[in-house]
Amino acid sequence: MLKQKLKLLLVMALAAGLWSCQDADTAKQTELITPDVELTAQEISNARLTPEVLWKFGRLGAAQVSPHGQTVLFTITRYSMEANKGVTNIYSIPVEGGEPTELTTNETNDFSPRWRPDGKRIGFLSSRSGDVQLWEMDANGANVAQTTAIEGGINSFAYAPTGDRILYTKNVQIEKTTKDLHPDMPKANVRITDNMMYRHWNYWRDGSFSHIFVAPYTNGAIGEAKDIMEGEPWDAPMSAYFDDSEIAWSPCGKIIAYTCKKLHGKDYAVSTNSDIYLYNVEDETVENITEGMMGYDKYPVFSPDGSKIAWQSMKTPGYESDKSRLFVLNLKTGERSYLTKGFDQDAESVSWSEDGKSLNFISGINATAQIYSLNLETKEIAQITNGWHNYTWYAPAKGMLVGSKMSMSMASELFTINPETGEEKQLTFINKHIYDNIKMGEVTQRWIKTTDGKQMLVWVILPPNFDKNKEYPALLYCQGGPQSAVSQFFSYRWNFQIMAAHDYVIVAPNRRGVPSFGKDWNAQISGDYSGQNIQDYLSAIDNAKQEPWIDENRLGAIGASYGGYSVFYLAGMHQNRFKTFIAHNGMFNFESFYASTEETFFPNHDFGGPFWDKKNKVAQRTYANSPHKFVQNWNTPIMVIVGENDFRIAYSEGLQAFNAAQLQGIPSRLAVYPDETHFVTKPQNAVVWQREFFGWLDKWLK
Repeated sequence: MLKQKLKLLLVMALAAGLWSCQDADTAKQTELITPDVELTAQEISNARLTPEVLWKFGRLGAAQVSPHGQTVLFTITRYSMEANKGVTNIYSIPVEGGEPTELTTNETNDFSPRWRPDGKRIGFLSSRSGDVQLWEMDANGANVAQTTAIEGGINSFAYAPTGDRILYTKNVQIEKTTKDLHPDMPKANVRITDNMMYRHWNYWRDGSFSHIFVAPYTNGAIGEAKDIMEGEPWDAPMSAYFDDSEIAWSPCGKIIAYTCKKLHGKDYAVSTNSDIYLYNVEDETVENITEGMMGYDKYPVFSPDGSKIAWQSMKTPGYESDKSRLFVLNLKTGERSYLTKGFDQDAESVSWSEDGKSLNFISGINATAQIYSLNLETKEIAQITNGWHNYTWYAPAKGMLVGSKMSMSMASELFTINPETGEEKQLTFINKHIYDNIKMGEVTQRWIKTTDGKQMLVWVILPPNFDKNKEYPALLYCQGGPQSAVSQFFSYRWNFQIMAAHDYVIVAPNRRGVPSFGKDWNAQISGDYSGQNIQDYLSAIDNAKQEPWIDENRLGAIGASYGGYSVFYLAGMHQNRFKTFIAHNGMFNFESFYASTEETFFPNHDFGGPFWDKKNKVAQRTYANSPHKFVQNWNTPIMVIVGENDFRIAYSEGLQAFNAAQLQGIPSRLAVYPDETHFVTKPQNAVVWQREFFGWLDKWLK
């Protein structure tokens, strides 16, 4: 349900709260945001991660290597707790290393930096003049100038490699609004629809769609733009993530490849069939190159000579977490090749080598995310990087790779990687001042035997200054997704280090249903939510509590989304293992969830179908094991957290669970965030979240 793509959605949700409409020329008339960066004397003395310290981290954002391969552009977002928002600025750093240069100031939010193909200027998005527009500056940050003044602003942009064209995306009103239908009722506030997908993840449909525009471009001047999707009622990039990596220019600057799900209403809700289209800028023709491929097809990337195009493809219709396969199409011969057919892992973030003879990609393996290469001639796949970390982005840079790496103990930083040896060198040190003063807990790994005789990887994170002679309370972390690995991620909410800093041992199993352990391990969970993965949770905590340094009488279980469902389900069958629970935005009643969520293809695949299909044995088994069917067994204190703008799992799911606990006299607490979604992204909301989270745990486990 969440998978790794939610990282993109989280960035978008953050950005929605970050990008203020400030004009650089009138900055004196507006409050200047001063980000919280330096640690206080008390925080240094404490030497542990706290919610306040967590929000002093600078957050690495979008990065791009210059055309000459010598310089990297990137963004850093920093937050002000007092202002309750953040500010994003653009930096550059030489690939060989050195001090970063701040190219924009903290007076406005400047983001999505892109090198102009000649490397002389940098384009970026900014809300300096009100709506988000394209601005440009010299490579050293000088001579800043506004390039577009498009009504309503733009969402993304990309220069053609030839430098003579540019594309941008913006919202276009296609369908009529209530005011169009009832012009004599201008104060009416009502949403009217005749079809599904009237809301998606965290926003209500308003009849507008993201469209791609292409225009001539000459040294900062943009000519008349054409909407290449004129009149079409669908989005490119696709909602709800609007990831501009779904759009690509050909090297010749004459073709735009874009991803689109050209379906509407109910058809959109029940299908994952997206396709890749090639738009010819000169003759305005459109070709669907993935017609007949019925799952997700996304992220087109042209080869350096433009003769081939690669993309990610999923085979199974309606299965959003299917294996991500690597395909290449020879545009001259029409030959389509499935390059990772015998490779039992995903292939994501695909790119071409500079000579076009190989492809690189990121793939999960044993709950880490590594960079791989694939030789096009031999079809051999080689793993480039190794270690307990996640690479989330990379790009070629003059025979090297530059990548963004994180771990459970380190927020994202830029590294260079030798593609031949895998040797890494850290480029940025955004949060060194924090790591120098805050002690992290040790991350350990263990493989345990499951109830069906398989081996499962479990991360166990120990408190700072861990003492094996002491007894600690422990938390079973239940992962969301469900098809999302408990990998080496650094989260700004579900952060294992901040839990460890509160003197909890964290037990984080990669239970059945997560990727990076082969297709079968990932797929097993569908139709079996109450089965093997629940036993995997219990196997993990039962194994860990045998350690003398874990107090088996002080165990808690926590989780969000599918992890929230897991907590609700465990509450009805845990046989008194746990002393408390915390569930954030979890599914409580499968029938009400099915009828209220928007991407219906998800429960159709993972539940087995709708609850009214009485002949469907898989579906009926799923609904028979909905957590609300076992609420009479609840006897353990529970905290429930929801966001009112979460349309993926409606907040009423959490209200049902809280009410059920209250009516049975079970100690319970409800936290409702009216302006949050599936995530909690606003700084002060997030700090309150952490305080309430640990306040509840400490009350029942310490």
